[in-house]
Amino acid sequence: MKFKKLLVIVIVAALFTVYYIYGTDFLKRRQDNTMLASQITEATLQLAQIPPTPADMKQRQAAANTSMDVEKSALPALLNSPQIVNLILKLAEGTGVKAVPIVTQPWATESVSEVEYPVFRVNIAAAGSYAQLADFISRLESGEVKTLILENLTVTWADEISSSETEAADALPVEANLDIAIYGRPVFDE
Repeated sequence: MKFKKLLVIVIVAALFTVYYIYGTDFLKRRQDNTMLASQITEATLQLAQIPPTPADMKQRQAAANTSMDVEKSALPALLNSPQIVNLILKLAEGTGVKAVPIVTQPWATESVSEVEYPVFRVNIAAAGSYAQLADFISRLESGEVKTLILENLTVTWADEISSSETEAADALPVEANLDIAIYGRPVFDE
């Protein structure tokens, strides 16, 4: 009889243990299901707020790709440094300005608005009349290389000017130091 009592106690204890394990697991899963159901409801509400895809989405994407290609090609590809210097010297010669490249730097990369652009910098010493120099600078800024930027310009009179000079101010000799930067086409990640 003692054996039966002991067996019943062990079986009842084992049943309580199993019930406890499965019962707590069931309660935990029920809480998880309730939480997931609320997340599903929230996601469904957010999904309902998203507007449907426009019917002309492919046309819009094609237009955006075309626009991107146009923007990419707006900047010149990496140009040949000696060609750039020769172009600047030809412009100077065409305006009657004597120009000498003093310092050229190799192509470097410069970050602008999180886009990496290749940049070529050159320093030019130029001499001529004020009118010639003004014409030279104007031609540089509106010339073939649309991404040429005149970063710094220092102009000094070549000779001391006396108050008795009768020359027009446009004909007075000047010397200039020009810091020029030419930007190239950035490398876009496709």
